[in-house]
Amino acid sequence: MTVNVRRLLFVRALRAFGDGYVSLLLPVYLLSLGLTPFEVGVIATATLLGSGALTLWVGLHAYRFRYRALLFAAAVLMTATGLGFATFTAFWPLLIVAFVGTLNPSSGDVSVFLPLEHAVLSRIVDDRRRTAVFARYSLVGALVAALGALCAGTPEFLVATFGINATSAYQSMFMLYALLGVGSAVVYRKLPVALVAEAEAPAAPLSSSKRTVYLLAALFSLDAFGGGFIVQSLLALWLLQKYQLSIAVAGTIFFWTGVFSALSYLVATRIADRFGLVNTMVFTHLPSSVLLILIPFAPSLGFAIALLLARSALSQMDVPTRSSYVMAVVAPSERAAAASITSVPRSLASAVSPLLAGYLLSVSSFGWPLIVAGGLKIAYDLLLLVNFRSVRPPEEVAAGN
Repeated sequence: MTVNVRRLLFVRALRAFGDGYVSLLLPVYLLSLGLTPFEVGVIATATLLGSGALTLWVGLHAYRFRYRALLFAAAVLMTATGLGFATFTAFWPLLIVAFVGTLNPSSGDVSVFLPLEHAVLSRIVDDRRRTAVFARYSLVGALVAALGALCAGTPEFLVATFGINATSAYQSMFMLYALLGVGSAVVYRKLPVALVAEAEAPAAPLSSSKRTVYLLAALFSLDAFGGGFIVQSLLALWLLQKYQLSIAVAGTIFFWTGVFSALSYLVATRIADRFGLVNTMVFTHLPSSVLLILIPFAPSLGFAIALLLARSALSQMDVPTRSSYVMAVVAPSERAAAASITSVPRSLASAVSPLLAGYLLSVSSFGWPLIVAGGLKIAYDLLLLVNFRSVRPPEEVAAGN
């Protein structure tokens, strides 16, 4: 593993740690400021909508710039986002910061960093190692995000131990998020300029890969729209409402779901080597969607947690395989644009869903968002299989799979 791969994995860990606890603390912090569940959903929507717009712009224009400069600028924005949430307490300023910033209400990475890092990783590894490197990238993110979720109980510890104000305790965690942005910027500055600059800038962000990318983006939009109903912030809110959990207990639950997801990335690589990337994406994702639909019908908290853990062991196997697949089936010069356009749905298409989920949670604690999400994800899996089962990446063609 090259030093530049290790640098990207390290900065992925820094960001994942912040995302891990922020996604859980965000709804609790906003509710402590006097916001309603609906307003929490609005802010979650704003974070996804803003991230999607920024990611799309970067993807379409990344070929004009050096990747290192774009990554450094994104890290600076991450720092400003943390400072904004640590400073403002009124709804409208928070909404603005959420829209223009890098805050992530989900358990996965739905930020501008993702397509840029994917493009860089694809340039420094060969086809045979690509899926394994993306699996390691996802593994690091999931494990450290799980650790971050476990640390979501830190504000309660600070309040109980030092007697500080709860709001101040929450704000200190957003200050830590800002410091993680500073650390990310330092690491990005160490990437060599020659590595992250395009040797030959294309005339347009997409040309030969346009149809493939747009069709994948449309399908990922459907999956992302469903996923937006169960971003981690709102899934935590549902657990808090239905089972009256503390944030520390919720953090422990999401720590273990994160661990299960992380371990599944390693399994995904083995399955993909044998059955192909598309088959791995579809046939691990389908049963996880069925489990998601069953969670609201769980007779007890223990049963609901068991279903959540089982789903976590399956639902994220498509993350490294999907990233690897997109990078494999497009032209090398179009990878940044492809990564951006296919990852934007995780922000844009899912931007409306938290708003709808927040409304559903405000009128019922049954768990309708989970059922809607599961149904949409099943439809995505079937459509992906129909449209892309015959489109194979180079390593599968070479192996005769």
